[in-house]
Amino acid sequence: MKKWLLRVAMSVLALLVIAIVSFVVYAQFDYGPSETLAERVDLSALESDGEGLFFQPESPNGQGIILFQGAKVQKEAYAYLGKSLSEQGFVVSIPQLPLNFGILGSGTAGSVMEVHPEVEEWFLGGHSLGGVAASFYAEDPSPKLSGLFFLGAYPASDFSESGLPMLSIYGELDGLSTIEDIEASRELFPDGSIFEEIEGGNHAQFGLYGEQKGDNPAQITAVEQQDQVIEALIEWINKN
Repeated sequence: MKKWLLRVAMSVLALLVIAIVSFVVYAQFDYGPSETLAERVDLSALESDGEGLFFQPESPNGQGIILFQGAKVQKEAYAYLGKSLSEQGFVVSIPQLPLNFGILGSGTAGSVMEVHPEVEEWFLGGHSLGGVAASFYAEDPSPKLSGLFFLGAYPASDFSESGLPMLSIYGELDGLSTIEDIEASRELFPDGSIFEEIEGGNHAQFGLYGEQKGDNPAQITAVEQQDQVIEALIEWINKN
């Protein structure tokens, strides 16, 4: 009997090890920065604050933005967003999350805030699963969190009674976080939340890393979509 139980335990342990190894191997095949990004941002000059990529504005406005990357997308793929937003006065952090999976490191947002005590208020969000991770953190956030935003994403839980300012930016042609998904998520947002549709936009172009399996072709360029994201984010932040 004892030998049988030992064999069962060893089999379960072996399956667990195989599953963990398989996940780690799977996570290594990620999406890196595209040529379009490299043409607009000097990747060799990107700075780190110990938590990930850091963009310091020349004239800080006292506000910061933390952006969690989508699953299996390298943080550098969002450098155009980071650089452009910092040029508008925002301190921007794009943290390095475990295995490039936001849901494995949602607490990183708190670490970023501790590294930059000079920032008076923060706006946290993410792309795809990065948005889910951002919502995990927002369930019990720092008092400095002033808003939560989603790029082709939606929260994992109900924030309808939270009173937290929230923004959803989504692509008309997103094949992964579809318009139907976004519409179904509206009940999770507080009254007064902003929903911005990017006509002709898709899922992958919330970053600059090329095409993504399961997505639909966009009808606008990646930079056009990124510029619309930047405009919508700044307008929303200024209202809050």
